[in-house]
Amino acid sequence: MTRIEMAKKGIVTDEVRLVAAAEGISPEQLSEDIAEGVSVIPINKNHKITPIGIGRMMRTKINANIGTSKDKISIESEMEKLEVLVKYGADAVMDLSTGGPIKELRSMMLKKSPVAVGTVPIYEAAVMSAEQKGAIAKMTADDLFAVIEAHAAEGVDFVTVHSGLTMRLLRGSKAKAGYSIS
Repeated sequence: MTRIEMAKKGIVTDEVRLVAAAEGISPEQLSEDIAEGVSVIPINKNHKITPIGIGRMMRTKINANIGTSKDKISIESEMEKLEVLVKYGADAVMDLSTGGPIKELRSMMLKKSPVAVGTVPIYEAAVMSAEQKGAIAKMTADDLFAVIEAHAAEGVDFVTVHSGLTMRLLRGSKAKAGYSIS
């Protein structure tokens, strides 16, 4: 059962109690907000971290971005960035990798990050389509969902979904990304 389903049934979980106490709100209110979809607790059972809450009546969270590109590949550098971001108060870190050993970097982040880790799965799905199929435009919905499922299985706590991408937009971005779109 998902956290939303539990909240809709009136079940207040330990994670909800922990986040509510940290945020100074009642667990019942937080559970109601989760049921309504105005608050979330981004945490994956495969990534052992202290849960945080994002949403109504909670403090603003800092989400810091790191990641490799095909032109700048250094897992060591990204791990140093992760340490600095956590040291200075990041509540979450987002892997925006678009090149290099993407899976290896994500694995290291999940092992070393004491805060929530997010990803943008369409970036990896686009890279895979370009490399394996010769063009980003050959990416299928199944390709994207396979990457999302893999990220969840690995322990990623949350994802960003760019649902407004169109082929026109992708074709316009091909020069910047360095991949074939057609």
